[in-house]
Amino acid sequence: MARDYSLASYAARRNSNTKFVATRHVLFQLNRLHRHTLARAARVIAVSNAVAQELRASGVVNEKQIAVIPNGIDVERFSRARASFDRVQFLRSMGLPVDCLLVGSIGELRTLKRHDDFIRAAAIVAARFPETQFVLAGLDTSASGEVRKQLEALVNELGLSERFYFLGWLDDAEKLLCAMDVFVSASETESFGLAIVEAMAAGTAVVATATEGAREIIEDQKTGLLVPIGDVERLAASVINLLSDPEKRRAIATQSAQSALERFSLTRMVDEVLRAYRS
Repeated sequence: MARDYSLASYAARRNSNTKFVATRHVLFQLNRLHRHTLARAARVIAVSNAVAQELRASGVVNEKQIAVIPNGIDVERFSRARASFDRVQFLRSMGLPVDCLLVGSIGELRTLKRHDDFIRAAAIVAARFPETQFVLAGLDTSASGEVRKQLEALVNELGLSERFYFLGWLDDAEKLLCAMDVFVSASETESFGLAIVEAMAAGTAVVATATEGAREIIEDQKTGLLVPIGDVERLAASVINLLSDPEKRRAIATQSAQSALERFSLTRMVDEVLRAYRS
């Protein structure tokens, strides 16, 4: 976390044999204090090329200090969940029709995630496929829960209250991802996109806005569909495209699961982090 940089940098300065290595997860601009402390790092690990580019642009660290190591997830966990998953039983446990189409998203309820765009797209999709149900999992970390209240008001305004569900925090998100026909990420910025990779690992077709992180993860039309940020019509059209074409949806889901396995395993990430430390 960025708030740890200063303390770690100070501790490292107390012992000349200690190397200070920081990991940068976000695209937000560095403040003055962080710029000062990161300049002293032996290595700064960037979780994506987008983060590395932000570091280069800041002028705080040089190229030799940067190590690009994409995030990893427990892909085996998602593979196991996919192999043993009973969709009918899961939908019944959620109180959803077993023959429904399920479109969902997972992410913290924050303005920059643009869940309101997802909800507006859901209204368009529902008009084309009335059997579709929609879910949104994630916590509202705002002081008074105002983001969720705004999103719930939008759901009611668009007449989706009977088919749109807010699930809060989930400990077994892999089951929900396995149940989805389409996963949607409508975010305006992603430094990487862990939820996208998890959906891919679960064998779920993804529609995502073309954020910096999503463009590194998804090969458009092969391992997912990319749409312009803020374009609700294109977002809805891409979801409809996949719901209308089960064969295409399955092909993308299969290729995305293979891509997640090959590129985003925890084992690969840990090996690369160890190499960065040892260097």
